[in-house]
Amino acid sequence: MDRGGRLLLLDSASLYFRAFYGVPDQRTSPDEPPTNAIRGFLDMLATLVDRHRPTHLAACWDNDWRPQFRVRAIPSYKTHRVAAGGDLTAPGGVAGAGGAASDAVPSPSATPAEAGDSGRTAEEAPDDLAPQVPVIAAALAALGVARVGVDGFEADDVIGALAHRHRGHLAVDIVTGDRDLFQLVDDALAVRVLYTAKGGVRDAEIVDQSVLIARYAVPTGDAYADLAVLRGDASDGLPGVAGIGEKTAAALLATYGSLDGIRTAVDGGDPRIKGAKRARLEAGAAYLDVAPGVVRVAVDAPVPDVDLRLPTRVADPALMSRLAVDYGLTNPFNRVLGALGLG
Repeated sequence: MDRGGRLLLLDSASLYFRAFYGVPDQRTSPDEPPTNAIRGFLDMLATLVDRHRPTHLAACWDNDWRPQFRVRAIPSYKTHRVAAGGDLTAPGGVAGAGGAASDAVPSPSATPAEAGDSGRTAEEAPDDLAPQVPVIAAALAALGVARVGVDGFEADDVIGALAHRHRGHLAVDIVTGDRDLFQLVDDALAVRVLYTAKGGVRDAEIVDQSVLIARYAVPTGDAYADLAVLRGDASDGLPGVAGIGEKTAAALLATYGSLDGIRTAVDGGDPRIKGAKRARLEAGAAYLDVAPGVVRVAVDAPVPDVDLRLPTRVADPALMSRLAVDYGLTNPFNRVLGALGLG
């Protein structure tokens, strides 16, 4: 297969949350706008482009961080992270390379509610982060970096759809601190995850199938998704099958090949699944009916066809200049421009 380039898919929320908590707040006056997440996000972008030299790039966006199709299936999905207040999705759904976002940029003096409240259910987040998210979106638009989101879907779904669309033609690197996206790893199609949870973007762990085997005893991304269904994930409000932990789930998958294989064995009375293990899997049948549709990313999400090639020029110099002045972003912008070869 011709893999003439590399596509870098950014889990944007993962990065700007990490930037917010990891980059010091340098304000000297309460009248100054918060900028630590903006500065950190742009610095991460520059580092990723410089180190991995992608030919294509998309900042993938949570237009809906808690989609209704997942909530209808499992009402506890992310319930513990719901909060009243500003919406962190940022304006608009899709901005291609050069897509304008200047009308949506909040004033540096805007309150969190003025900066981002759209009336949708919001994810719990610090007040100082909400006004920075639209500025990040505007900075991407000014640079000409594609920002891609789809109403009714999470960034994970956008990443899954773009990875499936381009795999085999481009090598695909997914940048995230979220294990959920391990399900997309595929060595044969050159899809891997740059996992930032421990080392950040500067020392991201490269997760391929060898890591899945060594750490989780599952051989493929598909098998990892089945493992995640059985194990559950408290951080997403997914209960899993009570009493079936990660090791037991991996052992069952090794024996039966897939979640479908395990369920077929239970329904067929396979004598190797007995006692408490059988009782737990039978008790979890209703959960297992719906959980795969929640855990698996929606690779068929209606992601538009957007030009993901790296920009060859600054898309909106006036907007970039305005953001640089209003938010003190001259140095972060210069770093990104240098990494993109536009400096």
